[in-house]
Amino acid sequence: MDIDHAARGRLYTGVAAALGVALCLFVALPVAAGIATLSSAIAEAQARDPWLKGSEWRQESLLARSRAAAALPDPVLRLGAANLPTDSFAFNQEAMTQFQVGLSQAVPRGATRELERERLEALGEEQAERRDERRAQGALTVTELWLDSTLASRTRALIERDRNLFEQLREVVASRYRRALGDARQQDLVRAELELTRLDDRLARLAEQESVARARLGEWLGPPARHLATPLPDLSLLEPGLRETQPPAPGQLALLLNRHPSVRSLQRRIDAGDTGIALAEARYKPGFTVNAGYGYREDAMDGSARPDFFSLGLAVELPLFPGERQDQQVRSARAEAEALRTERALLLRDLRAGLEAARARLLRLDERCALYQGRLLAEMAAQAEAAQAAYGADNGDFAEAVRSRIDELDARIEALAIDVERQRAIARLNYYLAGSRGGNLP
Repeated sequence: MDIDHAARGRLYTGVAAALGVALCLFVALPVAAGIATLSSAIAEAQARDPWLKGSEWRQESLLARSRAAAALPDPVLRLGAANLPTDSFAFNQEAMTQFQVGLSQAVPRGATRELERERLEALGEEQAERRDERRAQGALTVTELWLDSTLASRTRALIERDRNLFEQLREVVASRYRRALGDARQQDLVRAELELTRLDDRLARLAEQESVARARLGEWLGPPARHLATPLPDLSLLEPGLRETQPPAPGQLALLLNRHPSVRSLQRRIDAGDTGIALAEARYKPGFTVNAGYGYREDAMDGSARPDFFSLGLAVELPLFPGERQDQQVRSARAEAEALRTERALLLRDLRAGLEAARARLLRLDERCALYQGRLLAEMAAQAEAAQAAYGADNGDFAEAVRSRIDELDARIEALAIDVERQRAIARLNYYLAGSRGGNLP
């Protein structure tokens, strides 16, 4: 039995199947023209985001309500007949029978109209801050998905390039197996075939990861959501001072985080809550309703004239029992405002912890990147070349040659992953610095 021929047949069948699956996944992805860079993908995602348009409509609604809240309530027109006799229903039978026309205008308590306008305007301005937060969050999400897809694509390229080296090793082992007998040579051949199969499995898994990342990008980029093969993006940190070993001063960090759109959005709600307290306190003051009426009377049955009536009145709302209503409204408004302040403190704490964690991760990744680029990759390549040369000269073990070559490949994949994670850490730091104008830190 020709073991070499049978093993090759199984290998070629596996490779064909893996490439077929990868080709199907690739063809199934829709092609989008023009989305070839991360910046253009972020711009496209923000332009297509329906949430932003919905927020604009909500802000317009709140601003319209604020203008309406500042106006007086509509006056009330009253028409009626008074003191109409039921025996004849005649207007000129009784002296007090009259046709009445009245008009009343309510005047709300204190400055409630102006305060309600300010409260709704603050809630409207909150929508603008929330849109900035949505844009920052969307940019982070698209960046992370883009990096996931890029990492899978570039890792596949590394494996496919090294696959030729493993095929050469297999050919060397097969040639030696045909010329010599022995369990060691047969084991080397099986090991070579096994490593090639494992590489094919890794390629299939990476194709799946890339397909999933691109499909998730479709949520932001629409049906033609496919990011083209591009170099790994080189993101810039909004505050380069965060890359220094010395941590920034707490006051500087607090200033940066207070500018974050999510914090500004919550501050608008706090402003609206403070206005709500003033609004509740204004309800202690009385409200007024002014009434004016005109009563028309017909002449008497004997033809004598009867004067018409005019009436004027003032109704006053008296908050005589504030403990059951006004006090509770003020208490509720103050509790809501304090709850929002607590939420803001928790948000700042969460943002600070996230920023410090991302900063620490970036510093460590910079160190690892320098180690890989400065020493480790070169040393792993030298070890792999030496092991392969020793095996070619019959002075080394095949398992060691294969292991050293796999270690070198894994080291280059890890170096790529570190570079991608550095970009991811920068993207996350830039999200926490979304309100930064740049250059706030030395």
